[in-house]
Amino acid sequence: MTDFAGWLMPLRYRSETAEHNAVRTSAALFDLSHMGEIAVTGPGAGEALDYALCGWLSTLTPGRARYTMLCAPDGGVLDDLVVYRQAPDRFLVVANAANTAVVLAELRERCAGPAVQDETGRTALIAIQGPNGAGILSRVTDLALDGIRYYAGSYADVAKRQAWVARTGYTGEDGFEIFCAPEDAEHIWTALSDAAGGLTAAGLAARDTLRLEAGMPLYGNELSADVTPYEAGLGRVVKLDKPGDFVGRAALEARAKEGPRQVLTGLTGKSRRVPRHGYAVLAGSDPVGVVTSGAPSPTLGVPIAMAYVKTDATAPFGIDIRGKTEPADVTELPFYRRGKQA
Repeated sequence: MTDFAGWLMPLRYRSETAEHNAVRTSAALFDLSHMGEIAVTGPGAGEALDYALCGWLSTLTPGRARYTMLCAPDGGVLDDLVVYRQAPDRFLVVANAANTAVVLAELRERCAGPAVQDETGRTALIAIQGPNGAGILSRVTDLALDGIRYYAGSYADVAKRQAWVARTGYTGEDGFEIFCAPEDAEHIWTALSDAAGGLTAAGLAARDTLRLEAGMPLYGNELSADVTPYEAGLGRVVKLDKPGDFVGRAALEARAKEGPRQVLTGLTGKSRRVPRHGYAVLAGSDPVGVVTSGAPSPTLGVPIAMAYVKTDATAPFGIDIRGKTEPADVTELPFYRRGKQA
């Protein structure tokens, strides 16, 4: 167990490699109840979120979700979010645990009119991720899972408990996230495990290697107030074509026009030594970037990393690993895609 943003969280249950591989080959369960849940409700909630966030949330139809970001006036990323439209006048904003207080305060300041309510303490979150996840979940829910598209969700009974079930996740695999009352979480977890005849539980370590293989950013590593979505290769989430103003619009328009000064790059190590967060990326002997996340890839069998590299830097690159330069190949992100490996 480890302290994480004020929560006591499982780093691993047994072997983090076995947990990682279970997600890639079958399915595993994650307890993600540390994530922040903030409800924005009432007339004009969608339009209020259009102003507060860089995405165009008012165009979401009920039952759909969107990945978006909360940006500062200078365009820096304060948090990356998933927003679900659960009803015409109800949106659920899911924030990273360490940023929940920041997101809540910013939404309350930016969203004039709608109610902004912190529901984190009243919400547990369980994820079932992996190719067998849908089949397992179908045994304990009345929801027709075939009709749930990626980034969509619905209210449903899960093990005879009321929940919001969404086809979302942070692993690069098919899977579902189940939002429920805290008092129902253990019951739903046990029912899912029993439905599979036993199911691997996975912790934060496996979640990190899974999201790294899938090229998904982590706030505090790839994302921070010092970078805009454009540096992170996520300019697509900035909807400059939506009407009206939004926080950060002018700065983001300027950055879109200028182009990023550094770019998030995938690197695959050519030795067995593992690049880690903070290690320098070199072109020859010149520092040209810094590793944001790195780990041995259980799926690919080699060290992988994401790094911010200057846009004018030229490969080949090396990584300074404790005083020795190790060569690395530039690799298109993501490293892993369902049915296809980089």
